[in-house]
Amino acid sequence: MRRRPLTWLIPVLATATAAAVTVTAVVVPQGDDREPQGRSVPAAHGERPAGKGKPDARDVVLAVHGGAGTALDRDKTTPEREKAYRDGLGKALRAGQKVLDKGGSSVDAVQAAVVELEDDPLFNAGKGAVFTADAGHELDASIMRGSDLGAGAVAGVKSLRNPITGARTVMDRSPHVLLAGEGADDFGARHGLKTVTQDYYWTQARWDALMAAKAAEKGGKGGGRAADAPAAVADAQSKGTVGAVAVDKRRDLAAATSTGGMTNKLPGRVGDSPLIGSGTYAKNSTVAASATGAGEVFIRGAATSTISSLVEFKGADVASAAYEVIVKRLPKLGGDGGVIALAPDGEFDAPHSSPGMLHGYLTKSGKVVTKIFPDETPPNT
Repeated sequence: MRRRPLTWLIPVLATATAAAVTVTAVVVPQGDDREPQGRSVPAAHGERPAGKGKPDARDVVLAVHGGAGTALDRDKTTPEREKAYRDGLGKALRAGQKVLDKGGSSVDAVQAAVVELEDDPLFNAGKGAVFTADAGHELDASIMRGSDLGAGAVAGVKSLRNPITGARTVMDRSPHVLLAGEGADDFGARHGLKTVTQDYYWTQARWDALMAAKAAEKGGKGGGRAADAPAAVADAQSKGTVGAVAVDKRRDLAAATSTGGMTNKLPGRVGDSPLIGSGTYAKNSTVAASATGAGEVFIRGAATSTISSLVEFKGADVASAAYEVIVKRLPKLGGDGGVIALAPDGEFDAPHSSPGMLHGYLTKSGKVVTKIFPDETPPNT
């Protein structure tokens, strides 16, 4: 039985957790020249992306993103918090890598990566979901298979532990693409998915962020002490969504995205994350992409499907197509954000119009790279 949003709020619950983020993963065929699996390493300090419409990396087999916003501030991020973010991204990458190394599908790989991010309270998805205006939690997710354009999504779910598993179940076990609200929760429960009560999603970080947002609504200067807390600072530093894109040994692409939405959002609000063609898209002949940022703008701009269309109909490469949409088109609609985009041949790009975007990727040789600070991933403008 699900609880009403306000009945379970217990102030003594505490566990300071960190910022809202979103994650996405990308995978390509594995070769036999893999290097030994090592620890996640940061991008070189001051390393800049290749530039306008140029790929960030090649031979990428898996990539994840953890949100677009101002990214994390080096001056306000402790070594412990930095390690937690890099470890979180790295754990998701390795979860997907395990699937691919065993010859698993790209769909299984992106699902595995996103589940790890949903279970990590640092990220705004699953366990770390933000609060709605009425102090509840409503989560969205989607997944897409590039081989046949199969897709599944859930929106506004309140009791699925891992919304991405709900999206996968809709794709595999229903004739529909998108289920919402109580119907989506019930569908997942009937098919044996893990369910939770709303208090499962509660974290001190997200509660502090909601209180800061409420204080700002009343005309305060950001919520006083709440606004200065690490949790509130972190929530302001990133726009939360997690997601994954991949291509397996059969050269099948896949993409997945999951989010808790926006802090203090109106109950019932749905962003781009569960919408195929906006927050998520995968087509074997073009691209696998997962987006993060200003959801309403990504919906209006049909962000991820437009990237695919530019590749298919204009003959653009993935990096230039992603740059065209994310940096040149969407900001004109009034919002910023980013995307991770993967071509079938392993060309990878992560353009963003926001000051930063948390993400990481795994190369064919086994190298893991994570980028969480603005100087590691400056905007492509």
